[in-house]
Amino acid sequence: MKNFPYFIAKRFSFSSEGKRSTMRPGIKIATFGIAVGLAVMLVAFSVVVGFKNEVSNQIVGFGAHIQISSYDTGNSFEKQPVELSDNVLQKISSLKYVKKYEKIVTKPSIIKTENSFQGVVFKGVDSAFCWDFFQKNLIEGKIIDYRKPENKDKVLISKYLANTLDLKTGDSFNSYFFQNQARVRKFEIAGIYSTTYSDFDKMFVISNLQPIQILNQWDSAQFSTLEIMLTDFSELETTRNEIWDIVGNRFNDSGMLYNALTIKQLYPQIFNWLDMLDMNAWIILGLMLIVAGFNMISGLLILILERTQTIGVFKALGMRNSGIRKIFLFHALFFVVRGMFWGNIVGAGIVVFQYFTHLIRLNPEFYYVSFVPVSLNVSIWLMLNIGVFFASILFLILPSYIITQISPAKSIKFE
Repeated sequence: MKNFPYFIAKRFSFSSEGKRSTMRPGIKIATFGIAVGLAVMLVAFSVVVGFKNEVSNQIVGFGAHIQISSYDTGNSFEKQPVELSDNVLQKISSLKYVKKYEKIVTKPSIIKTENSFQGVVFKGVDSAFCWDFFQKNLIEGKIIDYRKPENKDKVLISKYLANTLDLKTGDSFNSYFFQNQARVRKFEIAGIYSTTYSDFDKMFVISNLQPIQILNQWDSAQFSTLEIMLTDFSELETTRNEIWDIVGNRFNDSGMLYNALTIKQLYPQIFNWLDMLDMNAWIILGLMLIVAGFNMISGLLILILERTQTIGVFKALGMRNSGIRKIFLFHALFFVVRGMFWGNIVGAGIVVFQYFTHLIRLNPEFYYVSFVPVSLNVSIWLMLNIGVFFASILFLILPSYIITQISPAKSIKFE
């Protein structure tokens, strides 16, 4: 029979009526261990990927993927003006992974109310600004349409600033700007946003860029930073190098030197911390594979020991060791697949449940997110399942060689 080893392994695992035979406690433990190991791996990788995506999106939402600004050593928010020609902007826009760019003007200020005051940074945006990030995080009021002249003095502030300054939607406040002399300007709150990255919430007021340009005595073509969004985060360094070739380390007509930095270079502490999560995930993967490997090896040895007499009979009838090993490898893979099935059910169930309910919460002050984020990434699940399956085969091959040491004469008498 061509598939004789598989046929015998199936008979070992299933009764003649097609029902699953009763498993010994050792096999149950091995199956349980495989299920738990795979479930933990699925949850761990889903959390790591989801966590990195969520935190990265928060940071990129405020600062874009790449920023072009003046190459100076002064206050990071009080920059020298950038002025890029239409030709340069067209070259940047035509790069493969560039989605869009936005002109930004930043300027430090102090907001003063009757009862309190707070240092902030005004982030001026133009009428073409993409509000998707702030729309997602808007909790009160509405997004501002700066195409309408009557909205030029309206702003978005964070929930933190609104609570600190005792302000609400529709209120007005005075903000003081310090340059050669103190200058005051009145703004009206159109909306309140709240993100999970408190450092930014404590800092930024989103405004129209024109009043900030006027305060800086800049013309309409000058701005503090060109923020560039990409279509693919993984192409961050490649695109930054391409942009650097266009504007980096070169003087413009006014003698200004420009710099291009990625979001990773601007906030290295956050992204270094996120990179450490990858190491944690691989450590968990390694530990779970070791545990599952021991379970599979012990399960196979149990299968061999309980069928020692059968092995002796097969050998006495002239069956080769390789054929007998195949029988028990197939037999072992049945409980491996069973364990992987339940591991997928449990792991996927936990991930999907957390994805839709956000039941497990976190403190955003420490983790930058208010809940444990997970990623429903099918490709990761497939790769983990394929990896675990082939690792299982490798774990089982070596202990299966114990069959070659079994003597037919002794094993037939074995009880």
